[in-house]
Amino acid sequence: MTLQGAALVGMPDEWQRAAAILARRDPVLRRVIRAQAGKQVRFRDDAFFSLARSIVGQQISVKAAESVWNRLHGTLGGVSPTVVAQTGHDVLRACGLSQRKAEYLAGIAGHFAQPGFDARRWQSQSDAEVIAELIGIRGIGRWTAEMFLIFHLRRPDILPVDDLGLQKAVSLLYNDGDPLTREALRGIAERWAPWRSIATWYLWRHLDPVPVEY
Repeated sequence: MTLQGAALVGMPDEWQRAAAILARRDPVLRRVIRAQAGKQVRFRDDAFFSLARSIVGQQISVKAAESVWNRLHGTLGGVSPTVVAQTGHDVLRACGLSQRKAEYLAGIAGHFAQPGFDARRWQSQSDAEVIAELIGIRGIGRWTAEMFLIFHLRRPDILPVDDLGLQKAVSLLYNDGDPLTREALRGIAERWAPWRSIATWYLWRHLDPVPVEY
């Protein structure tokens, strides 16, 4: 199978094959990939887990998100739609979530708990269709939907141009540290298609040794 338009199901083989092509295509990215040799992405099989993790990670560092998530997981004894829906906002806030994030997380849990809801249908939808449906749920914006596409649905060609980590890495490596417009970032990333998800993950790791996992 080809990677374009499909999920990365054969990790690590397909991921590593894509990384090898990216390294040949882009000398800057080649150095980044080689520095991360032997390190692998971790995908999430649970749709709610992936979305919840992304909500926790919105607009905070990877390290801070990991700390909040560990407190949340320890306090609740697991993060599932049923458990979160039954948990008061005060308990969620005590784990380190803001009031708004507590509301978002509870709302998504309620969405998953609806009778007849089946997250598996997203597997057969296009990237655009998944994004359109997800951003209709309160608390889920485009960035969160893109993290879901990368880490749960394993889509290989997602470029989250609003991600601050990606913006910083590209500006440092490709523009001497000067800020880039989103359009300029997209232009640089054209050489990475159809594996922009893989390129993005390696660029995140260039900035932070803690793996980005949503």
